[in-house]
Parts: sequence; C-alpha cells; structure tokens
Amino acid sequence: MFTVNKNKIKMSPAEKAGLTAAYVVCILSGILTIIPFLYIVAGSFATEKELVERSFFIIPHTFSYNAYRYIVADGSIFRGLANSFLIMIAGTIINMAFTATLAYPLSKSWLKGRNLVLNMVIVTMLFSGGMIPNYLVVKNLGLLDSYLALMLPGAVNAFNLIIIKNFFQELPVELEEAAKIDGCSDLEIFLRIILPLSKPSLASVGLFYAVSHWNDFFNSLIYLNTTKKFPVQIILRQIVLLAQGASANGSSIDFGVGGTPPEQAVRMAATVVATIPILCVYPFVQKYFEQGVMVGAVKG
Repeated sequence: MFTVNKNKIKMSPAEKAGLTAAYVVCILSGILTIIPFLYIVAGSFATEKELVERSFFIIPHTFSYNAYRYIVADGSIFRGLANSFLIMIAGTIINMAFTATLAYPLSKSWLKGRNLVLNMVIVTMLFSGGMIPNYLVVKNLGLLDSYLALMLPGAVNAFNLIIIKNFFQELPVELEEAAKIDGCSDLEIFLRIILPLSKPSLASVGLFYAVSHWNDFFNSLIYLNTTKKFPVQIILRQIVLLAQGASANGSSIDFGVGGTPPEQAVRMAATVVATIPILCVYPFVQKYFEQGVMVGAVKG
C-alpha cells in the first residue's frame, strides 16, 4: 500500500522548468569537465600513429603502456611522488597551524588592534613583494634548497584566513563562556571546542592548501637545487623534456609493443601521474567542502 505525503510542496510549471534547466546545465558542465580528462587518460595509453590520425577519442584502438614505462624507467618518479607527498602533508600542517591560530583571535571583535592586523592581511591579497624580494628573503634566511622555502613564505593565505575567521565568528559565544565557567583556558577552548566544531571549514581550507602544495612548480624550480629533493612536478618536467629531446634527435628506446612512446603520450601520461594522487584526496573531504566554504563566507 502506497502512502501519499500530503505536505509535499507542489511546484509550478515555471519552477519545474527552472529546476530542469539547472539540472541540464549541471550535467553539461560535468560532461565538459570530465571529457578532456578522459581524453588525456586515453591518449596516455595510445600509440603515436593513433594520436596523429585521431583528433579525439575516449578509448584507444591499441593500448600501449610505453609512455608509463618511459616515465618509470629510471625510478625517479617514485622519489618525486614521495617528496611531493612530504611537501604537501608538512606544508598543509604548517599552513593550518598558522592560519587557524591567527584567525581565532581575529574573530574576536573585542581584540585591540584587530582591524589593523586584518587590514594588513587583506593588503597582501592586492600587493606582493615580487619574485626577486621573495628570493632574497628566502636566501638571507638560509632556506635555499630546503623544503621550508616552499612552506614558510606562504604559511598564511589571506583568503583562507578570512574563510576560517568568518566561520569562527559564527560559532555561539555561549559555548566559550560555558567553557570558561568550567575552568577551561583560552588554549583549551580553542583546541577542545573551537577546532572540533570547525571541521567543515578546516577541511575545505586544508584541501585548498594541499592542492596548492601539490601543484607548486615554480617555487620548487627556484628554491630547490638538489635533484633528490625535487617534487614530482619537476621530475615530470625533466622526463617530458628528455622525451622531446629524444624525439628531436631521432633516437629511440624500444619498450616492446608499439615501439618508442610518442612525445604527446608522454606529456599526457605525466599529466595523469601528477593529477591522480591529489584527486584521491577529494572523496575524504567532499562532505565538508561545500558546507565549510559557504558557511564561512556568509558574514564578514
């Protein structure tokens, strides 16, 4: 026996049309987003002949693993992945520690000098010292060829700081007052009450920081000199340049079926290797992502 929900809200034809249009737009946007990535994945498994003859495809006619064999041939890609994970994890921890501890006091309207400090942070969103001053600061601090050069200069991002600050401001003040009555110090309130209640915002901002560290290429290229410290982005760049050089010189390395990997397939395989690991992080923070960003950005 079926029951009818009498409280169900009936939609007008205009509302139904609007909802349908919204679904269509979302579906088309999703398709337009995923198709280029599927082409990159398919192209990384294709042969040179197929990449030249077919302008676009999702499934290659002949599967070839030569591009991936070329990438992992000397084993440097695995060291680069390990370095990237280290930079991402350690850098995100530093970012979250500095950002959260600065955002919490700035969320208190009674704090003296709050507006001055906040305005100083906002100015950094509009103006930057530039590459040369940043390099000189890192050099004079003795951080060259160190992972700290990739973490400390950008320890606090102004946009992420404002998101967390706004989220802290929306938490009920009564919770802190009750904790103080129970004898909690400010540090205990921050660690045991504020942070657990701020998981959505912290997870979203942490994802922003993690993606930024993972995709960081330019800073690693400038500040790191030791090959063993290079992250995966630098290693993949070197592999792609070697593939281009081999293609230009006409040299070949036989990997079996399909012969030498094409230059274009190597670039696509490098894109896949650099993208897949960070994509695996999204499912773990997806449930916090929308709530954290929207709730933290409602009020100033």
